[in-house]
Amino acid sequence: QQAAGGGVGNPGGGGSRINPSGSVDSIPSSTSMGNPAGGVLHPSPHPQNGQAPAMPGDKRGTAHQDPRGRGNVVVPSPNVTDGGGTPSAASVRPPSITANQRDQPSAATVEEEDRLTAIRPSEVMELSQHTSEVFMCAWNPRFTNLIATGSGDASARIWAIGGKDASGGCRQSILLPHGHDSSDKKNKDVTTLEWSSNGELLATGSYDGVARVWSRNGELRQTLKGHRGPIFSLKWNKRGNFLLSGSYDKSTIVWDVTGEVGFVKQQFSYHFAPALDVDWKDDLTFASCSTDKTVQICRVGLARPIKTYTGHADEVNAVKWDPSGTLLASCSDDCTAKVWDINSPRNEPKWDFKSHQQEIYTVKWSPTGPGSKNPNKVLLLATASFDGSVRLWNVANGSCLRILSRHRESVYSVAFSPSGEYLASGSLAGQLYIWNVGDGVHIKSFKGKGDIFEVAWNVEETRVAACFSSNVVSVIDFKKP
Repeated sequence: QQAAGGGVGNPGGGGSRINPSGSVDSIPSSTSMGNPAGGVLHPSPHPQNGQAPAMPGDKRGTAHQDPRGRGNVVVPSPNVTDGGGTPSAASVRPPSITANQRDQPSAATVEEEDRLTAIRPSEVMELSQHTSEVFMCAWNPRFTNLIATGSGDASARIWAIGGKDASGGCRQSILLPHGHDSSDKKNKDVTTLEWSSNGELLATGSYDGVARVWSRNGELRQTLKGHRGPIFSLKWNKRGNFLLSGSYDKSTIVWDVTGEVGFVKQQFSYHFAPALDVDWKDDLTFASCSTDKTVQICRVGLARPIKTYTGHADEVNAVKWDPSGTLLASCSDDCTAKVWDINSPRNEPKWDFKSHQQEIYTVKWSPTGPGSKNPNKVLLLATASFDGSVRLWNVANGSCLRILSRHRESVYSVAFSPSGEYLASGSLAGQLYIWNVGDGVHIKSFKGKGDIFEVAWNVEETRVAACFSSNVVSVIDFKKP
């Protein structure tokens, strides 16, 4: 779930209608996460670039703050088990020594090992034309030397990367402006973007509630206005005819973008609070999640949600379908991740993963198993938490396969490599690791300046990009060990 505002389409739901209130709610005074290392309080982020204060679901913020800009709370004493998932059971957490406490190497050991696995400066290309935080990055799936980035400077950029490694440099950087002067750039942070599956179009969402569609050459094709608050998430369906957006205005919109002018195909207004993330199951069906603690599954053309899952006890931060489109993962500020089987008649989760000690910000499926390009490899789910750990789960039996616990700060982004054999993770304080999924060992480490908001692999599995709060994007060479 990303922050910020443009319109995009998500399939499913009621007719094309505006949220009845017709306005964005006042932002609640907030309480949320502090430093994962202990009960340290941090000041709330200040508005940046003259923009409105950050809202729930927002990734913005400076070092050691919840980038979503919610306030801070003293970290509870850890009392969770490190076991596997429980099938649709109540979240009971008996006290125990946590996996993190047990498995965490000493700081001196981590530093020495990180030094031995450090990525060399010659293996890093720095993209540095943004003038504010870079929230998002996405490699083009077909024109694989292109990477798009979205920033708090009211712009996105499309970069053409040269050669096979960092020495090739950046050949071109195309500016995609979301405002024309300082007054026009207010509230136009670009914090969500995605390429269409054919690589020809880029959708961007910005804090002004507008979604925009661009050609890969940087031409503005469509401007989609329909939301009444920032857009937090934006997704293309595979066919490329619909764009789906989730917004602070509590609604999701499916946009028809097949013609010269995009229009609202259907607006779904069934959440009672901001919609933080959206994800397509197929070309017509999608999931959305909200600060209202629910997950909804909707379909274009249907007036009501197909399903509403109510198992979470706090804000739901992200939803992701597995490659087969039958399992849906969700994660929450309630410190759990849940896996829902769309084919089950029950509204209980298939698995309820409870061993993280703090909020879980994102979940990602491995590109393996049924429906993927690696059908003979085991399907895994990765969860990334403010407790500093990344966990890998086997969804066939609900077991926790790996606990990756080197990060000292909140982990905001994880990404499996295209083969599913490697995992990149990025945290606050600028730490990136690349892990071997098979044995859970970290094989590369990189320390940048500022916080990492997103990590992404290129299609060839030869580069990892990381975008930072320090206005830069680091493109890191990767060679299989």
